[in-house]
Amino acid sequence: MAELKSFSLVKPTLETPFHIDFSWWKMHDNDWRIYLQSFLCPEHQLIYAETAVATTVDWVDPETAEVSLVDGIQHVLMTHCALQPGFLEGKTLVDSVFRTFLSNGNSQLNMQELGHHLNQPANKILTTMSSGKVYKGIRPILLG
Repeated sequence: MAELKSFSLVKPTLETPFHIDFSWWKMHDNDWRIYLQSFLCPEHQLIYAETAVATTVDWVDPETAEVSLVDGIQHVLMTHCALQPGFLEGKTLVDSVFRTFLSNGNSQLNMQELGHHLNQPANKILTTMSSGKVYKGIRPILLG
C-alpha cells in the first residue's frame, strides 16, 4: 500500500485527487454537525431538528466496498439531499466543491473533474483548494 505524504510537503496538481476528510473536519470544527445540517433538504431538516442524539449508520464505499460508520446526517446528505436538483449551487466556490463531494458520495475527484462538475476553470479551483488552508475538511489524497 502506498504511503500517504504530508499535505504540507507536496503541492497538489490538477490531477491530485481530493475528498472531504470527515475525520479532520470533526477534529477541527466543533459545529460540523450544525454545518452539515444546514445542507439538508427541507424534509430532513424537520427530521433532524427534533433529533438531539447523533446517530451512526454503516456506509459502504461504492468504489472499494469498504464498510465504515458515518454520522446519520452525513449519510442522508450523500444518499438523498445532495441528489436533489440545485444542490450544487453554493454561495462560494468552496461551498460548491463541498456540495459536489457530498453529491458524489465523497468519491475522490481531481481539479479537472471538479471543474467539469462546477463549470469552473480547474486552475481556479486548484488555486483555492491548495492555498495551504484546509477548507471544510476538503483535502488532497497524496499517495507516493
